[in-house]
Amino acid sequence: MTTQRSFADLGVGEPMINVLAAQGIATPFPIQVATLPDTLAGRDALGRGKTGSGKTLAFCIPLVDRLARMRYPLGPNGLVLVPTRELASQIAAVLEPLAAAYNLKVTTIFGGVPQSRQVAALRSGIDIVVACPGRLEDLMKQRMISLDTIEVTVLDEADHMADLGFLPAVTRILAATPGHGQRMLFSATLDNDVDRLVKRFLRNPVTHSVDAANSIVPAMTHHVFHVAGGEAKKELVHRLASGTGRRVLFMRTKHQARKLAKQLTESGVPSVDLHGNLSQPARDRNLAAFSTGKARVLVATDIAARGVHVDAVELVVHVDPPADHKAYLHRSGRTARAGSAGDVVTVVLPEQCKDLRSMMRRAGIDVIPQHVTAHSAPVQALVGEIAPYHASAHKAERTPNSAHPKGNRSRRSRSSVPRQRGHIEGRRVQEPATNDAVGRKGAPQRRHEGCRTSAE
Repeated sequence: MTTQRSFADLGVGEPMINVLAAQGIATPFPIQVATLPDTLAGRDALGRGKTGSGKTLAFCIPLVDRLARMRYPLGPNGLVLVPTRELASQIAAVLEPLAAAYNLKVTTIFGGVPQSRQVAALRSGIDIVVACPGRLEDLMKQRMISLDTIEVTVLDEADHMADLGFLPAVTRILAATPGHGQRMLFSATLDNDVDRLVKRFLRNPVTHSVDAANSIVPAMTHHVFHVAGGEAKKELVHRLASGTGRRVLFMRTKHQARKLAKQLTESGVPSVDLHGNLSQPARDRNLAAFSTGKARVLVATDIAARGVHVDAVELVVHVDPPADHKAYLHRSGRTARAGSAGDVVTVVLPEQCKDLRSMMRRAGIDVIPQHVTAHSAPVQALVGEIAPYHASAHKAERTPNSAHPKGNRSRRSRSSVPRQRGHIEGRRVQEPATNDAVGRKGAPQRRHEGCRTSAE
């Protein structure tokens, strides 16, 4: 029988232990137990673990600890590179109280907001920067920031950086940091050339793999619900969204995410959307509404699969099945985080059966599909208590293209608003078209055989 180790046992300083205790965090997670003895000792580290495993604290603690122990030249001494704005904001929120215990200052750098405020923060004196590659490189080229004084560099979600095409920028940024500094890289997988970053920039790294890249969270229960057609799908999704707890619904396109959030809100289920067409202030407002409980449902595209960390999400619904198994695992990782339980539902139309079976097999998930309607017992069990009707005073944030009431758009307003494909950290990204719109009319109603999704 092994004894549970405490943060103090791992070498974490008392000021940080007090901050963690005030947040109700008393016991380290396995990834933290595995990595902290090495990272606190200053070693380069490669950490691999599934989403929701506690990786953020695993690198925030040693980052703050090293900068607090030693005096460094003026300028940012710590750098955390992340793929999305939402992730940058959430990591900064974890870092700030830990850093404040040692009078260290934290700021974020990403696109979608005026750079003047970020430059002003840098000039005021910043110890730790949490940045997305695009805006950081822009400021480097303008000589608004230098990485010459960086002592600790963290690369989080490295595999997602690769998926988004950021590795060339990440390589240039890492090359601009001093070679003697400590470097930590956290990634769910080492594919897509992430291993090249490890070989080039990490010196004799200690590797800790707490879970396999596609391991399933024990407290996460997976369900596959087959529906007969578009109308049945719409009714089922509305039913799944109607419970009292937090739910995240994933769509494949920004248009359908916006549309579903609006439909749910108008039906008495306060909902907000999150996708690439929203401005950064709009993203922040919608995410805050979901985090504080003003909105019970977040309807998102894949842009939110890795950047949203909200406690107590009890249900994730793949309204549109994801494009691949990696997207499935990261979407699903919005629930069952930090030891909590959660359920994941994939809604499947008859024509999606074959692709879903292949995807689930690659994800390593063994689940028996169920043919359901909105009123089936398995659905009711997941919905639980129906939340009271809520008048739609809180409306989902609208994108520029939906700002004008229908039928009241001038010719000028139509042409002056640019059509957008969605963006991540200032980059345009195609959010694919889909014919799986919730509630589309004329959807096939043919009879079909059940398709197994077990990993045989």
